Amino acid sequence: MELVTRMVQAAADSAPAAARPCVVALAIPTLNEEASIGDVLRAVPRGVVTRIIVADGGSTDATMARARDAGAEVIDSGRGYGRACLTAAMAAEDADIVVFMDGDGADDPAFVAALIEPIQAGPFDFVIGSRARGVREPGSISWHQLAAGYAAGLAMRSLYGVTYTDMCAFRAIRRDALLGLGMTEMTYGWNIEMQMRAAAAGLRILEIPVSYRRRGSGASKVAGSVRGTLGAAPRIVATFITVARQARGRRVARSRASTGHERA
Repeated sequence: MELVTRMVQAAADSAPAAARPCVVALAIPTLNEEASIGDVLRAVPRGVVTRIIVADGGSTDATMARARDAGAEVIDSGRGYGRACLTAAMAAEDADIVVFMDGDGADDPAFVAALIEPIQAGPFDFVIGSRARGVREPGSISWHQLAAGYAAGLAMRSLYGVTYTDMCAFRAIRRDALLGLGMTEMTYGWNIEMQMRAAAAGLRILEIPVSYRRRGSGASKVAGSVRGTLGAAPRIVATFITVARQARGRRVARSRASTGHERA
């Protein structure tokens, strides 16, 4: 009997990794979302998502308490959108896939399955939602948000040959691939940095249309106010320039190294 037990255990240990259930962690950065976070979490498809991690950036309302009441793991990440996203991803140590979604109710949790399926199936490493290509509720997104997404997409296409139409926060990525990107942007440049680094790294990328709704409560930290737009736009542009220069520097270094080897 002991021998049979050891044989069964050995077979289990040698089973292909694909046979293990895929662990999906949903990471939600929050800042004063008490009116919406409970409904957002209750709408998450629990049969698809293994863990829900709310990374709070210093809410002064009841966001964290309401997230806990709705069954999420809640961590205090400190200020910064990108910092919250990275902190949640680091906390999801057992996850195969990390999905990022905002906590204001604008993203539809029903699309989580559509984001992770191409990664679970194998062909892709990074799947990003596009509000530009999806169904948008009237008043949910401004024209300058859509224009900025298209403009950023054209710029990234010229650099990497990858087509994006949006900088949507709703996205899924293999956790090991994300950690390999070397993300450094801790504020609102996080989304565009991820898209650029993913393209530069040669990740297999897919963009899919997602629905977008009006916020459940409050005002957008970025596009919903003049102050937010003026504060975030320079950071996003600065991130684009920084990452593009770094990528160019690496290409030049590789080219010089290749030339040196040929001469040798």
